[in-house]
Amino acid sequence: MIALIILVVAVFLLCLVIAKRPSDFRIERNLIIAAPAGSIQPLVDNFRQWIRWSPWEGLDPNLTREYLGPEAGKGAIYAWKGNNKAGAGRMTVLSSEPEHSIVLRLEFLRPFKATNTATFRFEPQSSGTLVTWSMEGNNGFVMKLFSLVFDSEKFVGKDFEKGLAALAKAVEPKT
Repeated sequence: MIALIILVVAVFLLCLVIAKRPSDFRIERNLIIAAPAGSIQPLVDNFRQWIRWSPWEGLDPNLTREYLGPEAGKGAIYAWKGNNKAGAGRMTVLSSEPEHSIVLRLEFLRPFKATNTATFRFEPQSSGTLVTWSMEGNNGFVMKLFSLVFDSEKFVGKDFEKGLAALAKAVEPKT
């Protein structure tokens, strides 16, 4: 009987800790790319170009892709379905300001459901363009629980860093 009471109290306390965790999150990485924004933005604005630099390409060699709407810019849509690593989801360009920013709605359908906003900002620098990739959203109870053992800031942040490096490689002049 005492063990049951201890278990109930422990579960209650764990639920309390999870409920008090922050709901909002933001992940951001940036890199100066030695190219003008006008050379970089088309690789982000057109989902067909993501195969050249996205850190998630190659997670599933049998990934199915679907492109809807305009080829690039506001209203362009990319949907994917893949294995457990790639999952399934959909991205939509919400806004695209030439050489300034792109805002995406990112909907994950599998392995978990979530809707987030991803933003790419392009800022001129003397040595090229500062590209900032961010994602923000709201975690529900299950994602808060998941965040107790999984640091999405580090995990997704590493993917953003890998993607920005690949984006740089795709546009920087070859030497």
